[in-house]
Amino acid sequence: MTTISRSALWLGLAGVIPFFWGALTVMSPALSDMTMRSVGPRFIGPYVMLFYGTIILSFMSGVLWGFATKMDGAQAGVGYALSVIPALWAFFTSGAGVQSTGISLMVGFVGLLALDWLFWRHGAAPPWWMQLRVLLTGLVLICLAVGVFL
Repeated sequence: MTTISRSALWLGLAGVIPFFWGALTVMSPALSDMTMRSVGPRFIGPYVMLFYGTIILSFMSGVLWGFATKMDGAQAGVGYALSVIPALWAFFTSGAGVQSTGISLMVGFVGLLALDWLFWRHGAAPPWWMQLRVLLTGLVLICLAVGVFL
């Protein structure tokens, strides 16, 4: 096993904070009310998770695009084509309500993990990439599940 880059780990975990915050505000009405009064409804419950999740899937398309630059020929072409899938998925499946969008994002993050594996398997991602992505994807899926199913 290769050690995950410290900066990538800390930044990745920091990127989970909005998902975690959304899950916390779903589970705590008092925290939800306080957040609603101080910063507004967009930053509570499933709403923060759904909005942020859409952004993150789009961001990860850019990361995969960067991995595709490390490939050659037809493999690069396939890599570029695959890299846009998470952003397109988020665009076309969001906005249909909390539960539908949340489930679509969960599917999107599982699909992203499969794409992560594919790029990693072809040597375009760092050796530690899958350790990081499995951890972060697991945390995101747990938080989204709280927002969708509770």
